[in-house]
Amino acid sequence: MEGLVSSGINTIRVFGVTKHQSRFLPSSTLHLRSDRVCGIGIGVEEKKKKPCFVMAASVGGSKVGHFENTLPSKEVLELWRKGDAVCFDVDSTVCLDEGIDELAEFCGAGKAVAEWTARAMGGSVPFEEALAARLSLFNPSWSQLQNFLKQKPPRLSPGIEELVQKLKANGIAVYLVSGGFRQMIIPVASILGIPENHIFANNLLFKSSGEFLGFDTREPTSRSGGKAVAVQQIKKTRGFKTLTMVGDGATDMEARQPGGADLFICYAGVQLRESVAVKADWLVFNFEDLINLLG
Repeated sequence: MEGLVSSGINTIRVFGVTKHQSRFLPSSTLHLRSDRVCGIGIGVEEKKKKPCFVMAASVGGSKVGHFENTLPSKEVLELWRKGDAVCFDVDSTVCLDEGIDELAEFCGAGKAVAEWTARAMGGSVPFEEALAARLSLFNPSWSQLQNFLKQKPPRLSPGIEELVQKLKANGIAVYLVSGGFRQMIIPVASILGIPENHIFANNLLFKSSGEFLGFDTREPTSRSGGKAVAVQQIKKTRGFKTLTMVGDGATDMEARQPGGADLFICYAGVQLRESVAVKADWLVFNFEDLINLLG
């Protein structure tokens, strides 16, 4: 859930593509290798060894590493299929953009805020510290927020609408759990047909004059570890037995703990973060894979 490389955290912006296109970088800078054909149309070799995914691409002078979790294990696939709830991160997962970065850009502080976002989502800075610091850089007013919402409608990731529809058709509850802002997530939920009481997110506060006050610190997602708390609350209060968390950042991965998410799927269709991707139960680069293997 961020847009820049910072504090030694390597990221690659990845876009939705057709079946035979690279999801990452031009072929001149990239080599993909897998022992199975997984819808990737370049550099594919047949191997008999353990399923793995190797991506060699220069990013900021370093190389993105070796992933062995792009194909789900039998256990992971079973959890995905039998789950009764899925929680999605919003920024750089459900949506192509980082909401706070886009709002900051709209208010004239895009670069500085994006740098803080990268540090926060890579896990190098406590989330609440980064959130307060970012907002203090531009202090959005109520009128600025309203103008932003009118001029910058949500840009959804390819395939997310179809995935949410299929999950709901299969009787699986869908939630949005975000460190972003409720005011900006409600339009997203509306498009996807997700009720507002299924949104767990931060809330911007304003004076009656419209001047920016801050954010509601009572929201669990306003601090580090907050997504884990939100997911635990969802699972406990709604009585779900098997819950999946889907996201791209360190705060999403935190939800994968006892009493929280039973499965963490790292979605790298917008941003690939090595430190998160290597620890995920399942690493995916498009929502079509999740749709096809849902059953």
